[in-house]
Parts: sequence; structure tokens; C-alpha cells
Amino acid sequence: MTDRAHWDAYWANYRYDKIPDKVVFQKYMKMLRRGDSFIEIGGFPGLFAAWFYKQGITDVTVLDFHMEREIVRKLEKINGLKEDSIQCIHTDFFTFKSEKKYDVVFSSGFIEHFEDTRDVIKRHVELLSENGQMLILIPNFLGLNGKIQQRLDKENIDAHNLRSMEIRSLKEMMRSFNLHDVKVEYIGKPMVWLEPKPGNRSKQKWVKCLSYIIKLFPVRGRMLSPFIAIYAAK
Repeated sequence: MTDRAHWDAYWANYRYDKIPDKVVFQKYMKMLRRGDSFIEIGGFPGLFAAWFYKQGITDVTVLDFHMEREIVRKLEKINGLKEDSIQCIHTDFFTFKSEKKYDVVFSSGFIEHFEDTRDVIKRHVELLSENGQMLILIPNFLGLNGKIQQRLDKENIDAHNLRSMEIRSLKEMMRSFNLHDVKVEYIGKPMVWLEPKPGNRSKQKWVKCLSYIIKLFPVRGRMLSPFIAIYAAK
């Protein structure tokens, strides 16, 4: 649902910075730390690869069809990683073939940009090692955040497949794979946001204020939760 021009413009406005102290998927880290190898699909610029490296998984890879290696190296330096800690695969995920399998297959904000959600998940599953684990994060635009996006940044909402955010459909899809410990759930404290692009700068201040307010109502569900997590093990 997007093209290279879309992502070239997106990354031109992105700020490359330090990895966060905590991540929204913190509850899964106890399990994921057991892995020895990690790949993130749509992983440029390597923020989550750097995070997992710091958690002890030192074989980390990012795969993306938008790849600027000098920015990945800069991210390594900012976060105290030695140069070339993050392996880069510059390719289209849908033509990617790999003999190597991974203990942790991860993506965040990726699968909702495609029409065939099950096919994208299946390609994640195919990269799992014998005892591999998969974690997929999807933004939830079916509640308040989506309504704000629809009103203030329709271009962004149109780049997303909203059907991929239906919890019931995702659970049905996951039942079709030979995986265990499957979880499909809303995660994260309530929040709303706009993408960091020039046309949104004048609107971001009040959107941030609204985000601070709704954090006072820590209700998990379709209306306020910012993300959906899909976890499964092979």
C-alpha cells in the first residue's frame, strides 16, 4: 500500500536517536532474550536491533528495502555498539529467500502496509528457527488514534490496511499456523500520535497534550490501546 517514494519521504523527516530505556513489548523480553539470533523485517534504521543487541542477542539483522548503511552505523555509535554490530540486508521482503533461520523474528509497523495480512505473517513464520519465537507489533488505528489520524493526516491512514488491525481476524489467522503459546492482544499505555513530517508540526503540540491526558485512563482495548502484539513460538 506504499512505495519507495513514500518511505524515502518518511525517513527524510525521521530523527535517529538513542534506543529507549523501555519498550512497549517489555513483557515479552523474558522469553525473547533466550534467542541467539534476531531479524527485524522492515528494520531500518536498526533501533530495535540495537535494543536486542543490548539485551544480549548479539547476532542481529535488519532487512528493509530502504537502507542507508551510514545511518545504521551512526545509530550504532550513538548507542555504544561497535561498528558493524547490526547486519543489514537491503532487499524486498517478498523476494527474500534465506537458508538461515532466526531465533527471534520481529517486525513493528510493517504488516499493516500490505493487503494480504496472512501472507505477510506466513513469511515471518518461515524464517523461524526450530525453537524460534515471533513478535509482531501493529499500530491500532481502529480507536481514538485512528480517528485523529483520519482527521489530521489522512495520507498516513490511507497507507495502512485497517483490516489487519482486527483482533478477531488475527486470532483466526494465527490458529492456521503450527505454533504454540500464541497471544494476540492490545498492549501499551493509551496514547495518540502524528507522524514526524513537516505538515504535522503545527498539530503535534495539542496531539501530545491529548496523549498525556488519556494516559490517566489506563484502559486496555480497541478504543485507547496504541498497539496490537502477536506473539508465538515454534
